[in-house]
Amino acid sequence: MKTSGPQPLEAHLQQTAKVLSEALPYMRRFAGQTMVIKYGGHAMGDEALAEQFARDVVLIKQVGINPIVVHGGGPQIGAMLERLKIKSEFVDGLRVTDQSTVEIVEMVLAGSINKQIVTAIGAAGGIGIGISGKDGKLIEARKLRRSVRDPGSNIEKLLDLGFVGEPVRINPDILRTLQSSNVIPVVAPIGVGEQGETYNINADTSAGAIAAAVGASKLLMLTDVPGVLNKEKKLIPTLTAKEALMLMGDGTISGGMIPKVETCLEAVRGGVQAAHILDGRIPHVLLLELFTAHGVGTMIERTP
Repeated sequence: MKTSGPQPLEAHLQQTAKVLSEALPYMRRFAGQTMVIKYGGHAMGDEALAEQFARDVVLIKQVGINPIVVHGGGPQIGAMLERLKIKSEFVDGLRVTDQSTVEIVEMVLAGSINKQIVTAIGAAGGIGIGISGKDGKLIEARKLRRSVRDPGSNIEKLLDLGFVGEPVRINPDILRTLQSSNVIPVVAPIGVGEQGETYNINADTSAGAIAAAVGASKLLMLTDVPGVLNKEKKLIPTLTAKEALMLMGDGTISGGMIPKVETCLEAVRGGVQAAHILDGRIPHVLLLELFTAHGVGTMIERTP
């Protein structure tokens, strides 16, 4: 007795063809453009997701888009500090970084993590080159200054976060040189000060600053959350910069999402066309966001 309709293999092949067909217009639209990808969170710690991420970045490069990967590594830094019995504390989500800590931070970020990502890209058929913000003075930085108000005296106190920095200047020439070849730059967020000091810089902040400096069309930030949620905890697919500011003002955007959205806003103010907050735990999240009609995260667009 004959069965009607496509068989499982045929249905799978038809679905694959449909996906490729849907992706083609987006591949053509984005060809030649630069995209900065902030890579961190759970996706970095999951071996299968890390392998998929590398393959997806290589595919993005293969279709004519120029990706720049900027990575974090907080959990790995914490694990190494614990192994070496070096205590560290956090203030407002930032690791207080003394001289001994910043040496470990640089070793982990510019060393083991950076080379793991480069190796994964190579295994996927791409050419990754690992650099830090100190190479070619890519990220010139200064000491980050934060203050807190004492609840008792109402006096503001300046916090000393040690060698925690913020970008003051991005020198993108080295990235442009790499991109003119078939190379995918992988950047560790370490900055260099005026006197050659090493600064630990937040990876989100570094990615946003680099995206603006290189004239990227998109900033893609991989996180451990679906994106920006409304008061009913449902995903907001698209926001203008003005709408994002309103949601921060009324408390809809709160907690750890605030600095991520602020980074996106800084990027679009700096000329980036759109910034995306994506759930890095979703397999092939970059491809789903870039090459499908609906995407999977929150896109923040520049306000006209």
